[in-house]
Amino acid sequence: MGSLLSIDWDYFISTNYETIYSYVENKKSLLDAWYKRYFQEKSKGKNLLNYFQLSGEIEGFWKKIQRVFKFDPNIKVFVSDSHALSYTIAKECDCKEVYLFDAHSDLGYGGLSSLNFNVTCANWLGKLLSEKNIERATLIYSPYTKEKPDDFYPMNKVFNINYLKFNDLCGDITISAIHICRSGAWSPPWYDKKFVGFINGLGLPYKVIDCPIRKWDTKNITFSEQIQYLMV
Repeated sequence: MGSLLSIDWDYFISTNYETIYSYVENKKSLLDAWYKRYFQEKSKGKNLLNYFQLSGEIEGFWKKIQRVFKFDPNIKVFVSDSHALSYTIAKECDCKEVYLFDAHSDLGYGGLSSLNFNVTCANWLGKLLSEKNIERATLIYSPYTKEKPDDFYPMNKVFNINYLKFNDLCGDITISAIHICRSGAWSPPWYDKKFVGFINGLGLPYKVIDCPIRKWDTKNITFSEQIQYLMV
């Protein structure tokens, strides 16, 4: 039985900006909220872009991945904005384990009761475990995460969850599906071209599911549009 390799683009993004909490994944959070933050900082004489940095780890990431994981000849690759799609992929591809590279655990926030709600980007991994769709989850936290494994003590006590560093992963792990998500509510739109380059760097055909193109152009926005964004 293969495993799902699930990678969140925010794994590579560090920020000194105020903590961005969970958002409903819609057009406002994917793009409008970013324009709002930009103009709010501009009014203070600051540049929002300076609060974020993209890790250089993206350059050698796929080579490092292929030294640890073995790709099934019939591997399927999916790209989306929402990480919640991993829930469906794991079930449909009959994956019994998930390897997650992320700045967030996606186990559910608020204890075990958070797994009683519908599948979201915040609880999809916890739902897979609680419904026994997978047997184990291995989390490789981003170096920039603000979370700690102990934050999820209720889940860790009940489910088979491992927290490892990238270099701690053992080789020859068979991967039958890969999911790369943009998580646009947390990942700045000005990195979207880098995101596309990262996906293409894998060198495998992929299917895009609900990952709308975001246009980031702060120079050609009218004053009335700025007002509208500030009202988001």
